[in-house]
Amino acid sequence: MGNSKLYKGSLHTIILKLLEENGKMYGYEITQKVKEITNGELNITEGALYPALHKLEAEDLLDVEVAKVDNRLRKYYKLTEKGSKETVNKLKELENYIRNMQVLVNPNWSIE
Repeated sequence: MGNSKLYKGSLHTIILKLLEENGKMYGYEITQKVKEITNGELNITEGALYPALHKLEAEDLLDVEVAKVDNRLRKYYKLTEKGSKETVNKLKELENYIRNMQVLVNPNWSIE
């Protein structure tokens, strides 16, 4: 995708929002959900996803739960209480950013 750099700055917010909506998810599930929601427009690579998940975990925004599935260990990520609060903040920041970009790109377009 040509504009993947635009999404890169929003990756943490995307992850937090998905976990807010879905409770807990494992890495591959997150990548597939993003692909599904965006009709294949956004593909998150493992090389981008896992460092982001590890950073969010280190910031105490995510908890990790390990479960055995089909004789394999699977890491599930879920929001901590701090992560839930941060999700609200990140979504507000993103909404403000989008609003400002819309005004800059199309000044005649009014936003209610």
